[in-house]
Amino acid sequence: STSEAPQHDSKRANATQEELLALLQQIIKYQVLEGNVGYLRVDYIPGREMIEQVGKFLVNDIWKQLMETSSLVFDLQHSSGGEVSWIPFVISYLHHGNILLHVDTIYDRPSNTTTEIWTLPQVLGERYSGEKDIVVLTSHHTVGVAEDIAYILKKMRRAIVVGEQTLGGALDLRKLRIGQSDFFITVPVARSLSPLGGGSQPWEGSGVLPCVGIPAEQALEKALAILTLRRARPEAIQRLMEVLQKYYTLVDRVPALLHHLTAIDYSSVLTEEDLAAKLNAVLQAVSEDPRLLVRVLRPEEATVGAEARPEAATPAPASLPEGDSQRQALIDAVFQVSVLPGNVGYLRFDEFADSSVLGTLAPYVLRQVWEPL
Repeated sequence: STSEAPQHDSKRANATQEELLALLQQIIKYQVLEGNVGYLRVDYIPGREMIEQVGKFLVNDIWKQLMETSSLVFDLQHSSGGEVSWIPFVISYLHHGNILLHVDTIYDRPSNTTTEIWTLPQVLGERYSGEKDIVVLTSHHTVGVAEDIAYILKKMRRAIVVGEQTLGGALDLRKLRIGQSDFFITVPVARSLSPLGGGSQPWEGSGVLPCVGIPAEQALEKALAILTLRRARPEAIQRLMEVLQKYYTLVDRVPALLHHLTAIDYSSVLTEEDLAAKLNAVLQAVSEDPRLLVRVLRPEEATVGAEARPEAATPAPASLPEGDSQRQALIDAVFQVSVLPGNVGYLRFDEFADSSVLGTLAPYVLRQVWEPL
């Protein structure tokens, strides 16, 4: 796909298995991050021949370690070359069903042929569970086969793509000499005719658009935040349902609310704001109650469960001023009293004070508020 491809090809030619394993460890790296999140970075997409020779190592030494994770970050930010023949392998391990899926069709111009790419009916080892989230990281340096993989996983709705728009390269580029001159031209000789596009613009020439656009250096942090939210979501929804069952006063509407909350498609939820918006749309449509509102509580706001309010104008009984003039000033601050034209009394107060406070201030309220009215 790029100038790196021949370099890897030459290294692989006539290589021993030990040399192939050493090369594989250079281009594929993995670890298990905090929160049991698997991290798989692939900088070059190996081909079918290499996979057939070192496939057992890939499964036993890398894939088995990632199978136990609760979610996966698939890092293609530095993947700048590779071979089309690996596409069915990687997609099949991340495809959560045994049903065969047509994921791409490749047109090769020199041979004027097309080749369909389908998921594999069986894989060595196990597939990654469909219940587990996958995030693909991309950058401006992601090109060629890696772009196709990111595009396929996005269109399958199997992964969330986070990062930068990819380069928009080609599956296969060839450098051709123009006649007998010293001029050469680089020509794309293969293209994707993806059946998953649904009429949308192909990625070649334009790149794959991420689901969440963010600078490449911040993409991993953002991916982990998305996975943390999605991991916490089921328990949050369960708590919300418990609150509705226990506290919501319109009891007859609770069963319908609970049913709709369990039926929501949360696959597009990537932020706390997304989740709140989706929940509010359902809660208010079903309950027809605009008071039923989920909001995102920020750290700077009050403790969980409390609405942010301005500081109370009326102090607690223990903090009432002692002096007569100070108490008069307090009443003037809390109550607005006037007599309008036509002898119409006007009274405004913005909060209800505690009865014990009113008991202490009753003489002042009577004199400054009630008597003028």
